[in-house]
Amino acid sequence: MKHSFPVKIKDVQKETESCISISFDINDELKDLFQYKPGQYITIIKNINGTDFHRSYSLCSSPFDNEWRVAIKKIEGGVFSTYANDHFKIGDLIEIMPPDGKFTTNINEINTKSYLFIASGSGITPILSLIKSILLIEKNSQVTLIYGNQKSDAIIFKNTLLALKDNYLHQFQVHFILSQEAQDEELFNGRINADKIINFNNKIFFPDQLDEVFICGPEEMIMTVKEVLISCGINEHKIHFELFGAPILNLTKLKPQESSGQVSKINLKIDGRTLSFVLPFGTQSILDAALNKNANLPYACKGGVCCTCKAKLIDGEVSMNVNYGLEPDEIANGYILTCQSYPKTTEINIDFDQ
Repeated sequence: MKHSFPVKIKDVQKETESCISISFDINDELKDLFQYKPGQYITIIKNINGTDFHRSYSLCSSPFDNEWRVAIKKIEGGVFSTYANDHFKIGDLIEIMPPDGKFTTNINEINTKSYLFIASGSGITPILSLIKSILLIEKNSQVTLIYGNQKSDAIIFKNTLLALKDNYLHQFQVHFILSQEAQDEELFNGRINADKIINFNNKIFFPDQLDEVFICGPEEMIMTVKEVLISCGINEHKIHFELFGAPILNLTKLKPQESSGQVSKINLKIDGRTLSFVLPFGTQSILDAALNKNANLPYACKGGVCCTCKAKLIDGEVSMNVNYGLEPDEIANGYILTCQSYPKTTEINIDFDQ
């Protein structure tokens, strides 16, 4: 099975000084494969100066738009994001993988729900997809967005959000929080932190009325906000989050104990074929070792976040450095993130086809 497909860039828009959005020309043959749910992401693969870069970006468009659009914010030192902002143009050919991700919900016209969305910076992208879809389909639902940035000119999709507010006056509230630019109302100045959420409690949102909460941004913000919301009485099961940016601890670089001299025979099944190789304990993740053997495996972030490299552990044991993406039931059913998995037994069988 092919994991990625060549498509052309259909449109490029400058959203802020350091952020573009691009849409993809998905032909009729690929449209079924590339159907997506609001809040999901795609993985872009681009060769830059001889190196293949795999990067996951959330779709900011709604599936009801019949559009596939992502936003790419330039990150200091980020090779891919800098290249994209400086060089991507209409007609460029790039590889993308089909949509994936669990940062979504079941949107239904019969729903009467109250949603709270909290975003920081480029964390608005999957949230915009969800908000647009909910407002379009769920005519009786209420949506509140708290969106943090440094300055007003850094607000990604500001005009889109204000237009949605005007079009859905009785359904949608948006509150911009600025950390480096003063606003008239002091409540909306500063960072999205514990004190800010506590101050918003029972003013901007009402915990006993909320059905679902979605948080997207840096790890520190997410974990702080989640903890405060739970302390405000919101059931943890109602809270969904998606991490943007690198984890606080650079766990992708961590390794288990130094190599003991033991080796593990790794058997990977993908697309009906089996790749076998030997991997010394404590040296590389299973994904990195397989890629060094020229295996064509799906992956993106290599940080335990996106789940693109998920596979099922059939036999053997592994240790995972970190897991931000797998649900408890997936772990119970034997799924692992190969980018974070290191062998613990002398033979391991992994299936990417399940």
